[in-house]
Amino acid sequence: MSFEFFIIYSATVFVASIIPGPSMLLALTHGMKYGARRTTVSALGNLSVTLLQAAISIAGLGAILLASEGLFNFIKWAGAVYLVYMGISIWRSPNMSVSEKTNSSHPSKVSLRKMYLQAAFVTAGNPKAIVFFTAVFPQFIDPNVAYIPQCGMLMGTGGVIAFGCFMIYAIGGQNIMTLFSKATVGKYFNKIIGGTFIGAGIGLASSNN
Repeated sequence: MSFEFFIIYSATVFVASIIPGPSMLLALTHGMKYGARRTTVSALGNLSVTLLQAAISIAGLGAILLASEGLFNFIKWAGAVYLVYMGISIWRSPNMSVSEKTNSSHPSKVSLRKMYLQAAFVTAGNPKAIVFFTAVFPQFIDPNVAYIPQCGMLMGTGGVIAFGCFMIYAIGGQNIMTLFSKATVGKYFNKIIGGTFIGAGIGLASSNN
């Protein structure tokens, strides 16, 4: 792959990754509640599933998923249900006083394993990622060059970009904590975030493609 094609590929994946969606919303939420350092574990959960989705696309299963409306809808609905479940859980959780003191003490209440799995499940609930990789990868693979090294480079680059975008949202979430320092805002924080997750789940379920 030429340097020009590499830049185009990187820009394409970056734009697709940085667009606000369920995974980026989770990154923002974890960054705000637990801090960017702990949210690194969530980013690894997102990265793990993203690489798996890319591997599935490379293996040709992406084309099968694209052709199987039933399988696509099953994954889409499973992801939507999980998002709604997360939204309801956050909505019903105790009110949080969002302050610097809370942000430094709250992380101990949530295990790293749970943060990792939350990010993994949210990412897995978006089958469009497999379709995206299936559509994008062939555009940047040279049939005259060894196939596996090219795929490795595409997956590795995509993984780095996905991890970076996740952490951008996490750091942003941590930095805007000062905007929620007032108790009146903290009182409604869980309602706002929970409602947004519920809306994202409903939106994913009602989407036509």
